[in-house]
This record gives sequence, C-alpha cells and structure tokens, in this order.
Amino acid sequence: MCEREMDGALFKTLLESGCRSLKANVRRLNDLNVFPIPDGDTGDNMLKTLYGGFLAIKDAEDPLGALAENAARGMLLSARGNSGVILSQMFAGIAKGMQGVSQADVPTLMGAFSEGVKSAYAAVPEPVEGTMLTVMREAVGHASCCEEARESLPQFFTEYANGMEASLKRTPELLPVLKEANVIDSGGAGLLCVAQGFVRAISGDMPEEEEPSAAEETAAADLSAFDENSVMIYGYCTEFLLQLTHAKTDIPAFSLESFKRRLAGMGDSIVAVQTGTIVKIHIHTLSPGAILQYAQTFGEFLTVKIENMTLQHHETALREKTEFERIAKRRKNAVVAVANGTGVKAAFRELGADIVIDDCAGNTPSTELFLKAFDAVNADRIFVLPDNGNFLMPAQEAAKLYKDSDVRILPAKNVGDGYAALAALDFSSDDGDEIEGNLKEEIEDSVSATVARSVRDVNMDAVCVKKGEYIGFADKKILTASDDKVETAVELAEKLGAGEKNFIVAFYGREVTEEEKSTFGRRVAEKFPDAEFYELDGGQELYDFVLVLQ
Repeated sequence: MCEREMDGALFKTLLESGCRSLKANVRRLNDLNVFPIPDGDTGDNMLKTLYGGFLAIKDAEDPLGALAENAARGMLLSARGNSGVILSQMFAGIAKGMQGVSQADVPTLMGAFSEGVKSAYAAVPEPVEGTMLTVMREAVGHASCCEEARESLPQFFTEYANGMEASLKRTPELLPVLKEANVIDSGGAGLLCVAQGFVRAISGDMPEEEEPSAAEETAAADLSAFDENSVMIYGYCTEFLLQLTHAKTDIPAFSLESFKRRLAGMGDSIVAVQTGTIVKIHIHTLSPGAILQYAQTFGEFLTVKIENMTLQHHETALREKTEFERIAKRRKNAVVAVANGTGVKAAFRELGADIVIDDCAGNTPSTELFLKAFDAVNADRIFVLPDNGNFLMPAQEAAKLYKDSDVRILPAKNVGDGYAALAALDFSSDDGDEIEGNLKEEIEDSVSATVARSVRDVNMDAVCVKKGEYIGFADKKILTASDDKVETAVELAEKLGAGEKNFIVAFYGREVTEEEKSTFGRRVAEKFPDAEFYELDGGQELYDFVLVLQ
C-alpha cells in the first residue's frame, strides 16, 4: 500500500473500513444519549449515511476526485438525523478539497479535511462547541500541527484519530449538558469510530469479512406473494445510476428536466438528481425495460435495481411503506409531516397532511425519503412538519435539493407542534408567507410535553430520576418524575399551566392500558375542569403520553 499518496481504490477501502467500524459500535453510540430515554439513534444515522456514500462508489473505477464527489452526494441523499447531515457535509468539503485530483498526498488531504470542517460548520445555523463539530475541527488542527503526520498517510490518519480522541474526551467540559448526563458527545464518538476505521484500513489491518451493511439482515422476500395467477398492478420500483457519455450524447446540452418529462409519460413517483455527469433516477413503472432502453441512449449504467412492488406491498403490511403514491393532480399547497403511531398518523391525515412519513424505530427519514415525499405530493408549495428536532436538517437539505416546488420547513420539533399547526391549517389565503406565518404562530403558541420511561438513573434539571421511573418533560427539560405514568402525566400538565389553557389534547402511547386512559381522563376533568379535553389512541412506540396544551 502506498504510504505517500491516496488514490481512488484506497479511498473506497477507507470508507468501507469506516462503515465496518461504525457498525461494530452502533449500539454503544446509540446509548450515548444525553436524555435518559431510548430515542438515541446517532449510531444508526451515521452508519446509514456513511454506507450510502460507500454504496454510491463501491463498483466505480473513477479517479479519486470524482469518487469523493459521488460518495459525498450518496451520503447527502442517505443522510439521517442531524449527525448524518453534518457527516455528509464534512465529506462534501473533503470532496471539494480533492476536486479534479487522481491522487492526494498528505498536504492535499490536510487541505481537504480542513474544507470538510468548514463545510460542516456552514451547515449548522448556530454551531455549538462540545459537539461533533468541535471534534472534527480539533482533530484536523492536531494533525496539521503534528510534524509526524506530514510524513506518510498512516501517520496522518493516526494523528487525526489521536486528535479526535483527545477532543472527544473534552466534550463534557465544553457542553454542560454532557457533563450533567456524564456522557461524551455521541456524534463525536461516531466520528472517532470512522477515523479508527481509516487507521485500520491504511495500516492493512481491515479484517476479511462480508461487505458491511447499514442494518441487520432482513428476511428474504416472500416470493409466494406473486405467482402464475397474479396480475401486475403496482409495477416495478426502478432505480439506476446513469453515466452520461460523450459517445452517446452532448453532455453540456443534456437537460435533466427534459429527461424527467419523458420519464413522466412512462411512470410516476419520479426522483431525478444529477451530479456532474452522473444521473440518479428513481421511478415506479410497469415497463422498466422501456425506461432503461431510453436512458441508455444517453450513456451507460453504473448500477441498476428493479424490484416487483407487489412483493414490496406484501412485505410492508406490518410497517409503513417508504414509497409514496404520487398525487395525480398538481395543487397549489400541500403538507408533508412526520409522525409515529397509527393513531397519530391517522389524525395528521384527517387534519390535512397529504403525506405522513413514518418515523418508527429504525426508519429515521433520510434526505432522499423527504425528496420522494416532496415529489409524490405534487404541489407548487409544500409545507413540511419534521416533528422532531433531529429531522430538521435532513428536511432542510432536501428542500435545498428539490427545485420543482417552493418547499418551506416549519420549526415543528415534536408531534405536539405538528398537531397544533395542522389543527389550524388554512389554505384560503394564496399568500405563502401568510400561511407559513400562521402555522409558525400556532406552533409558538402551543405547549407540547411528553411522558416516557427513563432508562437510567439521572439527576437533571434539579429532578432526581431513578431507572424505570416515568419522566415528564418539555423541550428536553425534565419537569417531573414518578413510578406511575398517569400521575406523571397529570403533574406534567399542571406544571405547564393546564389550568389556564382552553384545550388539552392527549395522545396515548401503545403501552397505555384502557384503565390508565380512563384514570387520566378522570384526573384531568377533576384538576382542569375549565379546559376542553380531547383524547386519542396515538399508538406511538416510545412516548406513553404526548400532551398538547393550547
């Protein structure tokens, strides 16, 4: 292995090793959660993001600069959660620093990784120190100042990882919430796993094993769902990467919009993205052969995937599908929301959400999933309710990429925010700014709070919590705790001023019993007699109660 310069083959090896390292530490990273409830998914999000970049280039033989660019693009489309978006932006900066090069020596790598830090910081409106941003910046700073790091690639990556490890240990001193929870930053810990994977690969220490994957293996498709008596209804989910070639088309004159218009007559649910001379297409069609034949008039395929959607529909009977039926008639306004729980999703649809993305466990929405939802909703103006602070950045990145509509991301950071906005949804005005302003006002005027079980002992926000107790919190601030979920919910409502509110809405989680629902309703009527009370079986997985007070 060359110790002085990195080429495209080595770059792919580094990414693969980084994926392996992340996969081996996913559970540990997920458990590095500041808040004592099991909603930490940093490990899963970072792995799926990085693996999306690896998949985008694993079969390509392009020069280093092109591989880095395509990997960054793959990461952006696969990005999940804020940590995933930041990771993808770091690699976007690295790709910028290696643009046009076929091999990179240590000074070039130092410059590229410095660009990665700049790109990651630029992606965050209000950067906070003590997070993964600090860890990546200080790692590059350490490697740049270390003379040994300049001598060879192995030493550069070793010092890069050393600097990252030292920075990670300091994160609790920079961010009080980490110190209070007695944890290090989970995103920074994920970055260290990636860097350690790089070190192993550059040292020739990567184990021989199957290709890393972004998730545990799933059961094979049930082929009995389509037999000799079946009739094709749903068509085929067809995806491919097309390399435009000079031999087949005038590349500078190639129009992605014209390409999409032709595909529109051959299928639906189209998502089309062009990066340089590579075009990525997703489409649902009854005739994948015709589409591939048309596409091949412009170049050659890098990857092709065709799946019978009848099997997909069968396999998703017990889970929310992540493919959306395109709404045929284009409208002026539409809403895309994110929610979890059968009852919550149904309520959101009844209130006017055109598409509800399911954020059930293991299904954190990616940038690409938001793009698919935007395309399927088929509207001039799209209002998006991420309904989770961790989904804001992927939604924002998707909005930047999507050019066919005016996409507006609303500051809905929880299900309560989304419900409050939808309950007041009014499209009678044709003024997008007015509609957006009204929705934001509803979010600001409502109070949302949650009850969930604590997974560890913690003393936070002046509340002493024992493992297994139920905590009531709003905006990640613990307000109350007890060993009874109903009493916790009642006290939480009281602390939030329910007695002075006009409306109290409660979404019951799937673990709440009928007796507990009845008890809560009776207690609310006794303590807050002047407020109108609405209760719904939300069916959400993690939160026993979601309260919305207005």
